[in-house]
Amino acid sequence: GPAERMSDRCGSVVGRSGLNSNIAALLNLLDLRYTGSSPAGLLVAGDKTLSKKVLVFHGIKTPQFATVYRGMVDWAGDVKFPLIVKPPQEDASLGITHRSIVRDVRELLEMIAELQSEYQQPALAEEFVEGREFYVGVLGNANARALPVIEMDFSTFPADKPRIASWAAKWGDEGDSKGAEFEGTQSIFPEHLPDKLREKMEKVAVDAFHALRLRDYARVDLRVTESGEVYVIEVNPNCYLEAKSEFARSAERDGIAYDALIGQIVELASARYAR
Repeated sequence: GPAERMSDRCGSVVGRSGLNSNIAALLNLLDLRYTGSSPAGLLVAGDKTLSKKVLVFHGIKTPQFATVYRGMVDWAGDVKFPLIVKPPQEDASLGITHRSIVRDVRELLEMIAELQSEYQQPALAEEFVEGREFYVGVLGNANARALPVIEMDFSTFPADKPRIASWAAKWGDEGDSKGAEFEGTQSIFPEHLPDKLREKMEKVAVDAFHALRLRDYARVDLRVTESGEVYVIEVNPNCYLEAKSEFARSAERDGIAYDALIGQIVELASARYAR
């Protein structure tokens, strides 16, 4: 039978987050138990282009997009400027800066060339959805449920920068100073959020979790327009689990202490192997 030890995958392999599905596949071959999603779930959710195609099939809103690689167009939807250009197989906002928002063809071509040179993968250009940004943790399997919603607050963000969760906004700049983008963002539990909107975001997050066939835990990143339209901008199957992460804070808000949260994730995986 499977070995008794339970493994938790790291976020990247030799610096490439797109390879983490290979670790889960290796654990399967070695008949070892592990928490989180299967190789298929990690592969599809880990490629933003593939995950967007699956979400659209399931009727889940995600921004219109186009993907280009070395002059070849994989797909080009009816996109309109402004666009955000990102490497589709990286996570943690790697490759996303304030320059990622492009407003004309010249800027678009420059960013595509820059990303393809840096990351050796297609460039994903999707419509930039103006609005509020929310993170919804999902915990469970067949009966997966949403954890309390967290908002990325940009109220003190630099006025000359687009309001996006860039690498600098999430992790800060190198050196002693974390930088204005990092200092200008904070994740908060939003007050006065209409129940209808909260329930809509929770449903979208759980629906996306199931559509991508994820397991145990994930975080779904959303943008919400002024009119209340909810768009999935990213689904993170191996989301950051550190004690001060958005996922852990949401669980704590829901009454699940950190140790208990990790225990629940292990129990969810263990139940799968007990069958």
